Amino acid sequence: MSKRGIPGSIPLIGYADPLSGRPGDTIEFKISSHSAAPYRARLVRIICADPNPAGRGLVEEEVDANFAGTYRSRLQSFAPGSHAEVAARGMFRDAASCSLVATVWPTIPHGQRQCIISCIGNESSFDLYIDENGCGASLGVNVRTEVSTGEPLRERAWYRIYASYDHRARELRVCQHVLPDGDTRCAAKKIEGEIGCAPDLRQLDRVRIAAFAAPHTHGHFNGKIESPAIFQIAVHRDEITAEELPQRGCVARWNFSRAISSTHIEDIVGGFNGELINLPARAMTGSNWDAREMCWRHAPQQYGAIHFHEDDIYDFGWQTDFSFTIPENFRSGVYAARIQCGSAQDAIPFFVCAARGKPPAPVRVLASTFTYTVYGNHARPNFKPSWLERINAWNAYPWNPAMHREYGLSTYNNHSDGSGICHASHRRPLLSMRPGYITFGEGGCSGLRHLQADSHLIAWLEQNQIDYDLITDRELHDDGATALDGCRAVVTGTHPEYHTAKMLDALQSHRARGGNLVYLGGNGFYWRIALHPENNGAIEIRRAEGGIRAWAAEPGEYYQAFDGNYGGMWRRNGRPPQLLAGVGFSAQGTFLGSYYRRRPETFADPDIAWIFEGIPDEIIGDFGFSGCGAAGFELDRADTRLGTPEDAVVLASSENHADTFMLVPEEQLTHLTTLSGKPEQELIRADMLYHINARGGQLFSSGSITFCGSLPFNGGDNNISQLLRNVLRRFTR
Repeated sequence: MSKRGIPGSIPLIGYADPLSGRPGDTIEFKISSHSAAPYRARLVRIICADPNPAGRGLVEEEVDANFAGTYRSRLQSFAPGSHAEVAARGMFRDAASCSLVATVWPTIPHGQRQCIISCIGNESSFDLYIDENGCGASLGVNVRTEVSTGEPLRERAWYRIYASYDHRARELRVCQHVLPDGDTRCAAKKIEGEIGCAPDLRQLDRVRIAAFAAPHTHGHFNGKIESPAIFQIAVHRDEITAEELPQRGCVARWNFSRAISSTHIEDIVGGFNGELINLPARAMTGSNWDAREMCWRHAPQQYGAIHFHEDDIYDFGWQTDFSFTIPENFRSGVYAARIQCGSAQDAIPFFVCAARGKPPAPVRVLASTFTYTVYGNHARPNFKPSWLERINAWNAYPWNPAMHREYGLSTYNNHSDGSGICHASHRRPLLSMRPGYITFGEGGCSGLRHLQADSHLIAWLEQNQIDYDLITDRELHDDGATALDGCRAVVTGTHPEYHTAKMLDALQSHRARGGNLVYLGGNGFYWRIALHPENNGAIEIRRAEGGIRAWAAEPGEYYQAFDGNYGGMWRRNGRPPQLLAGVGFSAQGTFLGSYYRRRPETFADPDIAWIFEGIPDEIIGDFGFSGCGAAGFELDRADTRLGTPEDAVVLASSENHADTFMLVPEEQLTHLTTLSGKPEQELIRADMLYHINARGGQLFSSGSITFCGSLPFNGGDNNISQLLRNVLRRFTR
């Protein structure tokens, strides 16, 4: 089947699949190069990914690898847009007449042709589509003969539409009917005798839903499609406007309420099952949804729609250029395949995890790869071209998703039709995961988040010669608590925000068994996600009721299609972050940091004074490369009502935050009252917390997303650095 893709505008770029592995596993690298010249590849170990010249700058170590060498450049393309593919050989064997029927909910009905059902053969086609003027029932035959109702569809309204060819009457007919019982508009056109004006149905052997199939994939539909069907008869108008579609003459009818968690679509009439391409959104409310059930598992017949988008992307499907099988005894850490062709270069990160069956390092760092992926290619709405001045001055990573949207955006962005992007995948270049990438290009600090911000911790561990290894979210999900066996302290990065139930179970089991946890972030353990049961690397997020949200899921669409569980915040799923980390999300502001003020008892109480050994200061962390302060941007606080242990100790709390900080929505009741009943300003703070449970398991939480940015300040000679040294010394003893 023909497929025409786009090559992307960045001259040299690639991605790794999978993102992580252990010794013995193989990482594949897929590269696209615009050049005719070959490119070179080598392996580096990433120590610091912060390009800020006021700090250490980018620090990498060259590592021997068998893939190092020269490779032929080739341009690899990709085809965005979701649709369904059906092999339909034999469907039209005995057909003289034909009808295409579907129920649709268009989201961008104007501007371009958008296919609903396309049937093609080698020299014939029969297509039902929305035309350039938004007229929903339009029919094209062999690209030559067309007929349309001439009535534009309304945005986000349900219609049943059909197109038919009546062989006996030599007539083409189209019809669109507003559901549930609105107006009906029809049009017809007689076929004279011209060859090619009528469809040759016997040639049709392929069906595509939501995109045209010839001469290449194009004209993707934006919106929901429900119950597409094909008939070997010319269906009458009164049959289309009836509540139920007719059964006579039906050769295929796809019921999208079946196999919702899969990428398969089931034909309940003729067995012409199909495959979904580029992961359109499933578990979508249909035209018959009556709001009595919010969970698609309880009323699947009301969730028979799929939401297709012209810009859906799951897997670029690039071919592998070279691969790397991780050697035995290879050091755990963050690595990158560095590629260069002339002045063009890229660094493709991947993660080498601790080997199974070997003694672990005392410290195990949990790399938040699911969070990295969910944020991948976030085109920030506040991006300014002036940021490029800093990027150039620092020799930082030059490309930004706000200017290169063709590589697919993040779940913090919207589709072209305004709906939220609810799927994420690492099987494409993720610009925001590159060493040297700057999230915020202004202000008085490095402006880093995610992998680059977490490298402050990695560089600090290296500088202090603290023995560590790492695992990623993937291994924690797959292996559960066994992924943490033997390590003395599990340490998170700056923003471990997205988790599956298995991941939380593993971390809570680790703590319940007496394991130590060091949570060095803010807004952690916040959103529930699901992993696709078939497609490795696909992540789903439903931004359900409540929380700081980039977009809001439609009513009735809060349950995840991948696993059937209620999406949204873990807090609304009965697992507030305080249950695991002692603190949870409380406030957010601009990328500015403040400081902590120590509680008086930390100076004298021997049970906690060791945390501040060598630190006479009352003010902690009034400096740093992230927001210029250790307590900033996103702040977590203790709350016993939400699960903070009664005997947990708040060591220090932040204060003096900028007036840009606000309470998170789940803490606010009205413009005057908060959920806890306390004044709003009192709740805008980060709490630094320590707890030891009944099994001796210790917990330290920073409560701030900018905490790790203070570690490298002044070459690492500062009170935040000393505090973390004290904690890890005790936790790994």
